[in-house]
Amino acid sequence: MEVGVTHEGERNSMVFDEPISIAAVLEKMEIPPSTVLTIVNEQIVPHTSTINGDIEIELIIVSSGG
Repeated sequence: MEVGVTHEGERNSMVFDEPISIAAVLEKMEIPPSTVLTIVNEQIVPHTSTINGDIEIELIIVSSGG
């Protein structure tokens, strides 16, 4: 299955043979999950969600500070 990820205006595509969690995809991209929201079909989805087929994911940077 193909997983397309758009992050900071750049799209990356990865192929996986087995289901994979969004958190594992972020780990492979070296993106700390706490720094982004995951958007699929214009809806926020948890990083624990399992990907079972072709998908497009958009990552929105979450900023924090004081």
